[in-house]
Amino acid sequence: MKTIVKNIFTGIMLLGTVALVNGQFLAASDTSESSVRKYQGIINSNKDLVEFIEQLLLQKGLPKHLRNLALIESHFNRNITSGAGAVGVWQLMTAHANQYGLSEQNRTDVYKSTKTAVISLANLYKKYNNWVTVVAAYNCGEGNIAKAMQAAGSTQYHEFSQYLPGETINHVKKYLNACYATGELQSVLSNYNSSRINKVFFEEGNRKVTSAALSETEINAGFSLKVIADELDVEVDKILAWNPGITEELQRKGESTFYLPVDLMPDFLLRKNKILTRSIKEGNSFQQ
Repeated sequence: MKTIVKNIFTGIMLLGTVALVNGQFLAASDTSESSVRKYQGIINSNKDLVEFIEQLLLQKGLPKHLRNLALIESHFNRNITSGAGAVGVWQLMTAHANQYGLSEQNRTDVYKSTKTAVISLANLYKKYNNWVTVVAAYNCGEGNIAKAMQAAGSTQYHEFSQYLPGETINHVKKYLNACYATGELQSVLSNYNSSRINKVFFEEGNRKVTSAALSETEINAGFSLKVIADELDVEVDKILAWNPGITEELQRKGESTFYLPVDLMPDFLLRKNKILTRSIKEGNSFQQ
């Protein structure tokens, strides 16, 4: 089974076995017929439990595709225990369970463990604003996600994932596989792409989120961030907040995606040639 899905408005493409977001690698996805049949078979064999999980997800306002997290974690087996000590349908570690008031023994209780997982997933979504990163954080913990984001200078999974444990990267791939099998992959990738309009950035060790919706274009190392800021009458610090890690990106690659609030982007595009000419004339290149 081979599928090509392309949406020019979201920039998402699934080509054969590779999922791309705005032309960048997100995750490999096994879309073979055998993989699809396997996941669909497990779901059909656990219809009552699946319906119960979906009901609790909907009550919390969460998408039904999160039932696929339990699918890949445990195949809906409430009695399974991993080598690391994770237990139950949702493979909860003791510390994770205790954090939400669930006892170690109750991790095999489908109702209580599902309520705990649903609350945990809702909290993670409030923090990361996309389900791909949520699945990664559920697997390796928020601490590892923060370290990976800082190492990459980016909050976008397809950029910081290289700094995550291999197990977590494979976990996300499995999730995308399962969502492909249930016909929900496009929804997950659309959610991932749309979340990028709200950039997350780090300042003095504290996580902050911009409230502005951002639009994107491309710039090269000839542009001066100082000149851009001056021409648009904004502070350089704001340019950096909207574009974490851009200086390093321009130094390394000579080009970078450039984000601005949607109300400023038209002005930048109109002045783009002037800004570049001035940047080169003043000899600032990509320096602030």
